[in-house]
Amino acid sequence: MMRPATVEYVAATNVDEVLGVLADGDTAVLAGGQSLIPEMATMDHPPRRVVDINPVAGLDALAETEGTLRVGALVRHRAFESDAVGGPLGDLMRLVVCHIGHPPIRARGTMLGSLAYANPAAEWPVLAVTVGARLVLTGPDGRRTVPAEQFFTGPYTTVRRPEELLIEARLPVLPAGTGTGYAEDRRTTIYPQAAAMAAVTVTDGAVSAAAIGLVNGGPCPVRAHAAEKALVGGTFSDAAINAAAEAAAGVDAVHSARPRAFRLLARRALTRAREGL
Repeated sequence: MMRPATVEYVAATNVDEVLGVLADGDTAVLAGGQSLIPEMATMDHPPRRVVDINPVAGLDALAETEGTLRVGALVRHRAFESDAVGGPLGDLMRLVVCHIGHPPIRARGTMLGSLAYANPAAEWPVLAVTVGARLVLTGPDGRRTVPAEQFFTGPYTTVRRPEELLIEARLPVLPAGTGTGYAEDRRTTIYPQAAAMAAVTVTDGAVSAAAIGLVNGGPCPVRAHAAEKALVGGTFSDAAINAAAEAAAGVDAVHSARPRAFRLLARRALTRAREGL
């Protein structure tokens, strides 16, 4: 392993100070550090400076307001292991979070750090896209809000500019009558080879809304819109689940083994969602 280059460390005390440090375009943000710190040891061109946002008050806020769950930049993964988030959204987050890393990573790492890192094999980016989250960035020109589906542009790349801080994620609360499910294929790595998550709302015996996301289904987080269309308007039956799973299998045309995996995992996630109703 290469020895990391000398990097300047700044412990910021407020958001304005963070933005002042980020202005040079060659500064990395340190929140949990679970991806950044190991990676810096092998970077050919590490950042000149690291700004630690842990001392900044208020960035650990986690609250539901007017049908939206607001997650601050310092909210750790483990916050979603408890019943701090209620309803179907909380159910889905609890299903997902227990598969993230291991307890020390969940105790230190952050949801927004995972979103900013944009690993296509990570769970939180796909969840954000699946539920239609909106991500709030702040920078020298003020704040802007980006839909999660537009935030990710490729493996480890996003629309966040170097001088901006991803400060908050806003996730719509899922309605009553929504069942959730998650299934993954994991072997010896810290990330799954493939995974599927689902949130399906049933109203008066018919599927009124469906959201299906696939982990490692492409260079960016994948929402399986065709699979969702196979469900909406009909009963939440075995036949509907099988049709949606077939549609989910068609998202990956590159990896020959992935369609079979997504078919199986989508079927499992949808079956668990139905069981949870």
